[in-house]
Amino acid sequence: MSKRIEHDFLGEKEIPQDVYYGIQTLRALENFHITGIPLKVEPDFVQALGYVKKAAAMANRDLGVLDKNIAEYIIKASDRVIKGEFNDQFLSDLIQGGAGTSVNMNANEVIANVALEMMGHKKGEYQYCHPNNHVNCSQSTNDAYPTAFRIALINKLTNYKQSVQQLAEAFEKKGHEFKDVLKMGRTQLQDAVPMSMGDEFKAFATNLGEEAPRIEESKRLISEINMGATAIGTGVNAPKGYSELVTKYLREVTGLDLSLAADLIEATYDAGAYVQLSGVLKRTAVKVSKICNDLRLLSSGPRAGLNEINLPPMQPGSSIMPGKVNPVIPEVVNQTAFYVIGADLTVTLAAEAGQLQLNVMEPVLGFALFTSISYMTNAVNTLREKCVVGITANAEHTRQMVMNSIGIVTQLNPVIGYEKCAGVAREALETGKSVHDIVVKEKKYITQEKWDEIFTFDNLIRPKFIQ
Repeated sequence: MSKRIEHDFLGEKEIPQDVYYGIQTLRALENFHITGIPLKVEPDFVQALGYVKKAAAMANRDLGVLDKNIAEYIIKASDRVIKGEFNDQFLSDLIQGGAGTSVNMNANEVIANVALEMMGHKKGEYQYCHPNNHVNCSQSTNDAYPTAFRIALINKLTNYKQSVQQLAEAFEKKGHEFKDVLKMGRTQLQDAVPMSMGDEFKAFATNLGEEAPRIEESKRLISEINMGATAIGTGVNAPKGYSELVTKYLREVTGLDLSLAADLIEATYDAGAYVQLSGVLKRTAVKVSKICNDLRLLSSGPRAGLNEINLPPMQPGSSIMPGKVNPVIPEVVNQTAFYVIGADLTVTLAAEAGQLQLNVMEPVLGFALFTSISYMTNAVNTLREKCVVGITANAEHTRQMVMNSIGIVTQLNPVIGYEKCAGVAREALETGKSVHDIVVKEKKYITQEKWDEIFTFDNLIRPKFIQ
C-alpha cells in the first residue's frame, strides 16, 4: 500500500495514501482504545462537524482572513462530509483525552484532504489547504467541538421526541380500545378499587406525553453555542465580528435556531445544559421502565398470575420449560432504562469535573448522551412496535376478579359506614364469601336494588357519591 509522510511537532508518520485523515487522527487511533466505537457510528455528529467547518469557512471568507478560493473548496468539501460521503474516515474513539481535539482534527484533516483532491492536488499537500491554518481558521477545539456536539444532540433529540410521542399515542389508542374493560386497581400490590383498563392505559399515555415539553426545553438550552470563543472564550485568533457572522451562517446551513452565548468564557466551560438534558433522559427512562414493570405484572401468568393482559408472544421463553413465553420486550426496555439512569451519573460527574476555563470531559459527556438518546429511541420504538400495539385484554377474567374482590367494599363506605365495611371485608377474607352475599343476603345492610345502583359499570369506573 502506498504511503505519504505527514508531520506534526512530535515528528513524522507514514499515512496510507488512500485515507483522508492525517497524522493527528492516526495518533488518536494509536492512543485511544477505549470503547471501540468510532466517531462514524454517530453520523449526526459527523454531519454537525461538517456544518461547523462550512460556516466557519463562509465567515472567514467574508471577513477576509481566508483566501476565497480556498474557502470555497473547504465549503464544497464540508458539503460532501455533511452528505455522509466520508463517514468511514471518522475513526476517532468517542471517549478520548484532549477535550475532543482528536475529533476536531479528524474533521479538519478529512475536509482538508477532500478539498485538496477537488483542487487537483494530492492528499497531504497541505501548503494548498491546511487542516489547521485553513479548515480550523478562527477556531479552537474548545468552540468547534461543543458547537458540533450541540447541533448533533438537537437533531438526535428531534427523532427521540417523535418516538416518545408515538409511544404515547400507541398507549392512547389502547386506552380507547380498553375503555369498557373493568378491572381492579391496586395500590401497594393489593386490591384497591375498580377502574377501567382504558383509563389505566390512557394514564400511561398522559405520563409519557408530559415528556415532549421537557425535551423541547432541553433543546432550547443546548441551542446556545460558543462559536468564536476559540481557546477559552476571549476570541483569540478570531477576527472582529466573527462570532456573530459564523453563528448566522450556522443557523442558515443547519436550519436550527442557534444563538450565540452572551458570555463566551462562561459558555466555554459550562456543562449545565448537558446535566439538564441528561436529567430529562433519565426522567423519561424511569417513566418508561415503570410502565414496563406494570406490563410485566399485568401479563403475569398466564394461569398463576394476574393475567389481565396478553403481550404479543415474541419468542420461546425457556430452554427447559416448554411453552413458556416471557415478556422479553418490556425486559429489554427495562435494561435500557437502567443504562440511561447510570449514564446520568456519568454526565453529572463529568460536568462537575470541569476545571477553570474548560471542561476537558466533554468526550465522555458526548458518549453518554449520544448513547442514551440512541438507546432510548430504539427502546421506545421497540416497545411500541413489538409490544404495545399488540396488547389484548382478558376482559371477562378482569371483571370476575373485580366482582370477587374484597376491594369493592370501599364503594359502600358512604352507604353503610367504614366500620361495617371493615367487618364485611374481614369476614369475606376469613371465609371466602363474596362481599355481595355478606352485605345483601346475610347482613341485609342494603337491598339488591341498591347494590345494582352502586355496582354499575359506569359507577365503578366513574364513581358518583351515593348514600
